Amino acid sequence: MVKKGAIASTIPPLITVGLVVFIMPGWTTLICLAVALLGASYFWVSVVRGRQTGRIETARPHPIPSMLSVFTLVLPFLFAGVILFQGIFGAMTAISAILLASLALAFFYYFLTIPLAIYHKYLEAKAAARPLQSYPVISIIVPAYNEEKCLARTIESILEADYPHKDVIIVDDGSTDKTYNIAMRYKEMGVRVFHRPNGGKFAALNYGLLFAKGEIIVTIDADSLIARNAIKEMARSFQDKRAFGVAGNIKVWNRNNFLTKCQALEYITGINIFRRAFDVFGAVSIVPGALGAFRKEVVEGSGFYDPYTLTEDFDITVKVLKAGGIVQACDARAYTEAPQNLKDLYRQRMRWYRGNFQTIFRHWDAFVNPRFGSLHRLAFPWALFSMLGVPLAGIVVIVSAIMAILDGNGMQVLYMFGLFLLLQFWLSILAIQLDDEDMKLAIYSPLFVIGYKHLSDFFCLKSMIDVVTRRKVTWTRARRIDFEAESVKG
Repeated sequence: MVKKGAIASTIPPLITVGLVVFIMPGWTTLICLAVALLGASYFWVSVVRGRQTGRIETARPHPIPSMLSVFTLVLPFLFAGVILFQGIFGAMTAISAILLASLALAFFYYFLTIPLAIYHKYLEAKAAARPLQSYPVISIIVPAYNEEKCLARTIESILEADYPHKDVIIVDDGSTDKTYNIAMRYKEMGVRVFHRPNGGKFAALNYGLLFAKGEIIVTIDADSLIARNAIKEMARSFQDKRAFGVAGNIKVWNRNNFLTKCQALEYITGINIFRRAFDVFGAVSIVPGALGAFRKEVVEGSGFYDPYTLTEDFDITVKVLKAGGIVQACDARAYTEAPQNLKDLYRQRMRWYRGNFQTIFRHWDAFVNPRFGSLHRLAFPWALFSMLGVPLAGIVVIVSAIMAILDGNGMQVLYMFGLFLLLQFWLSILAIQLDDEDMKLAIYSPLFVIGYKHLSDFFCLKSMIDVVTRRKVTWTRARRIDFEAESVKG
């Protein structure tokens, strides 16, 4: 069940929120808390109602923005009104109001995600205690393009996975190195190898689907290692007939420098807080290519993988959610190589963020059509907010902080900065506790308030500009690392 340490980790963030009221007393701070709590409560009620009805809530197809969209769009105007009203009496500066607006968003995030993450851990523990009732044939597709440095260890981790009915398919997408020859070494072990002219990852996945025998399709990147129990955990999630897709738990393997350790913490926090919260709604919006699964009939019914975005995993997940099922997360673990330098990180993130914006623009109707359930109410608005609202807010907060310091309000900025550092630290501790991870990674949490966060924000905003201005964007990837893989414990 849920560890006591994980539950205890929720107490310090609540104490930190209380410190905000102590440091910045007044009715405006209380408004921040009230608005955030009401917004989070809306989704808590949705969870209870969804559990009672056993289905995703739908509504008439009217062009009505979701509650989360309204919250994130109205909030700046709400505080603009506060600034105007308070400014008449000279009781509040614009800088203070901006900081309070940021607080309201932060409070909303913590009030919404932390309780849901703990609740999800409880549900996950209950599900793990139930025996796997059947072992359907699962087709595992590995698209590979010039992956000679890592393909062998990926295939070996799949063959060692503890699952009886595996249909392993390697699709060589026109590689110019020894990828095809390496894959052919495993043909006698039951691995089926196909070669096609280079057409991109989406085309390789679609090609593999043509030959897949299983009713469930698992996709694995050619640079990923999966845990021994990963396929079994995927199959367990599909015992719920409503589940159309399942996202794996992706870990950074090469934690050998400052940058990769930051990415390791980023993955842990994102999966264990965001994804756990979204899983409660059945609205996990990205089934990662490193380890993800779908029902074959749903992928075929959704039109297979498309070439229109750089993130085919995000695009297909949105299409599957639109089809009316739920997309879940599970603790099936995969270990992937993270970029080891800034240049490779830039290339990776530009592809991710550009593709994410392309997908959001392509499926814009999900914002206004309640027919799409939790995708409309939570997942898509949150994706846009995290990719656009958060980076823009970061810029505004930095500018406001500089102005506040120049105006002689440096102590107020210092207090707020310290509070955000504390909140981020406790959030990281909670995520690490939930996933039984290395507690030493928490020392990198301040960089997610200033430093690494702003680097990611820059990549994200530049990607948006590239997509909006229709700048030609192409597939980019980090250089592979040639190292010996250690055993992966499941």
